[in-house]
Amino acid sequence: MPTKKLNASQPIGIFDSGIGGLTVANAIAKALPNEQLIYFGDTAHLPYGDKSPDSIKYYSIRIAQFLLEQNCKIIVIACNTASALAYETVKDFIGNKVMVIDVVNPIVDEVAQNKKLKHIGVIATKGTIKSDVYAKKLKHKNKNLQVASLATPLLASMIEEGFFNNKTSRTIIHDYLSRPKLKKIDSLILACTHYPLIKPEIEEFYKGKIKIYDNAEVVAKKVSEVLKGLKLLSPKKNNHHHFYMSDYTKSFEESSRFFFKSKIKLTAANIWK
Repeated sequence: MPTKKLNASQPIGIFDSGIGGLTVANAIAKALPNEQLIYFGDTAHLPYGDKSPDSIKYYSIRIAQFLLEQNCKIIVIACNTASALAYETVKDFIGNKVMVIDVVNPIVDEVAQNKKLKHIGVIATKGTIKSDVYAKKLKHKNKNLQVASLATPLLASMIEEGFFNNKTSRTIIHDYLSRPKLKKIDSLILACTHYPLIKPEIEEFYKGKIKIYDNAEVVAKKVSEVLKGLKLLSPKKNNHHHFYMSDYTKSFEESSRFFFKSKIKLTAANIWK
């Protein structure tokens, strides 16, 4: 519970290594249309999946500090790798100033509630898979669950470069999902916030035979519940969202405008100086 005096009109802070977290930001904007969002995409360091844990912790702390400086009332780590490796570090750094929401715990809670599931697949970056965070947390909720985790390192970079819904993406997706490790799954967690952008292609591969989970809507629901509990839901509409990127990329600009049709304020911010 934050000890700092917060105001409902303050913005929601969200960060990711690049465009993936825009799927979460978009879901939050739809669930909470009165809220102002401040988004930081660390395009200078993407993808996080192949960075060291210490590097990811450093980037995450610095970005969290930046979002605090923007007067955010809550911070959402819209990146699975940062959530897996830096969530506790960011919480310790933030202290009781504001609440910090990650993208791992909400989806774990959602999946664990479905008692019909027995064999869950997880696809993510190398960093997330190496942390084994999903398997550990899911088995803590239900020790009888089987979890098959597969690193799919090409997917985030592919999506950042705009390769989705085409022949190239379908070939790479088919190769990963055909791996023996995922053969017997009855559900699949898309454990990277980039992956909802290729969810239709993944659904096409499985032809409705398995349950597919992504973070975006689940995290948006969690943010709504937390803000409501803290009485910090904005009573007035303020959707003048502000998007920052640590290094300009064309795909980030195109993606931010794709998700947020209205005119947006896009700023390059080198916070590493």
